[in-house]
Amino acid sequence: MRQLAIVLLVSSLATAADETPDLTIVNRIKAEAFQNSQVMDHLFYLSDVYGPRLTNSPGHRAAADWVVKRLRGYEMQNVKEEKWGPFGQSWKLTRFSGHMLEPQYQPLIGMPLAWSASTKGVVSGAPVLAPLATEADFATFKGKLKDKIVLIMNEKNIAMLNEPLARRFTAEELLSREQSPDPARLAAPGPAAREQREAVAAFRKKRNQFLRDEGALVVLQYSPNGDGGTVFAAAAGSRDVNDPIPPPTVALTPEHYNRIARLIAHQIPVKLEFDIESEMLADATDSFNVVGEIPGNTKKDELVMLGGHLDSWHGATGATDNGTGSAVAIEAVRILQALHVPLNRTVRIALWGGEEQGLLGSKAYVQEHFARRDSMQLGPEYNKLSAYYNDDNGTGRFRGIGVGGNDMAKPIFESWLAPFHDLGATVVTGTTAAPTREPGGTDHTSFTWIGLPGFGFVQDPIEYDTRTHHSNMDFYDRALPGDLMQAAAIEAWFVYNTAMRKDMMPRLPMPKPTK
Repeated sequence: MRQLAIVLLVSSLATAADETPDLTIVNRIKAEAFQNSQVMDHLFYLSDVYGPRLTNSPGHRAAADWVVKRLRGYEMQNVKEEKWGPFGQSWKLTRFSGHMLEPQYQPLIGMPLAWSASTKGVVSGAPVLAPLATEADFATFKGKLKDKIVLIMNEKNIAMLNEPLARRFTAEELLSREQSPDPARLAAPGPAAREQREAVAAFRKKRNQFLRDEGALVVLQYSPNGDGGTVFAAAAGSRDVNDPIPPPTVALTPEHYNRIARLIAHQIPVKLEFDIESEMLADATDSFNVVGEIPGNTKKDELVMLGGHLDSWHGATGATDNGTGSAVAIEAVRILQALHVPLNRTVRIALWGGEEQGLLGSKAYVQEHFARRDSMQLGPEYNKLSAYYNDDNGTGRFRGIGVGGNDMAKPIFESWLAPFHDLGATVVTGTTAAPTREPGGTDHTSFTWIGLPGFGFVQDPIEYDTRTHHSNMDFYDRALPGDLMQAAAIEAWFVYNTAMRKDMMPRLPMPKPTK
């Protein structure tokens, strides 16, 4: 036992010595990131100029073209839009207005949901409250919805706000995130979550068909979270060209929705008006990821990857979801190029499409380049990837990184984080965590799903869940320049170290195929 303890101690000391930070490079990265930053310029183009970026929409394609030009401008190699698919049809919104005309005039705050139909001009009519929570509700309202504006949810109880909308992690919260979960809870609940998602999607499809068959003029709802004019909403219909297209569907701020519902309940006549111009885009059903490389030197066949998703929802410009993550990745490779330091391994940036519909772009990419999950048949680059780093949690500064059960990475990352402790990046989380049974959350899980080292950074929440995530307020103004500079410096530093360390990053055991 004593000999084993000595071996482990020596091994630990050797690992720590191998990961000693090169403070000269840290200093140069910080200087470039903080004194010559271009991260907000990247974000301006991605959000103000080209947002929103619903997958395969004109904004998404224009943003991708811009990224290609910018990466080539930094003298990166092999820059391209790499096709995957099929994705299905895209959708474009070009006009929206909503009004209450009676009993008094009021402009309505809301946004149409993706893949719902156009009104084909201005339409007006009386609203009817018809909560459709289960298939049993269809019989209750059959024959009663033709040419009506249908409210499909009951009135929402709006709670008083008693906490700030924006916050950073406290020291106590960061410490709690470092703690391992109860091992008894590491076993996943099997396919239950997937089955629930599939059941929700199947019901939505049936409800859309019912509303179409009944001749609903416009459908109104609200989002589970959000009020005060902040509307969180995504899709009503489907990218599948064979699925029913729902009637024009709008998510309203709940205060406006509730007023309409109360007037209906009091049998006071209400008249609403909408003008929604949208279009299904089925001309190109394949999508793409944007990739580019800084070629390596002595180990150029080995890879280090970084990225985030380029696509967004349509209610705003996708600034913090995920313009910030894309901008930080672009800035990180710009910083590395500006250092003019040869990198041993090739660095590859990837900005994904289709993330908002289920990590589609990154899942397609890892199965094309690395391994098929159903068979674990290895692709040409499976044994060449050292690590993938992902940024997709809003504008918050990096407070650390998650290792997703890869406890071998913990001492390495703790060493790399040390020069950034003064900027708040201190924690390594997820040392004991369950394996990835299916991709979820964000794109690094597409890598861990096939047994590759994929890592996501821990970020301050700021307003992500309270104001910007999938909302109509996700604009450039909600991004914090200092946070993005810090994030770009840390991401560049992690990529640099991964490219230069003697060995590739340690891996967990290869997962079994999923038939």
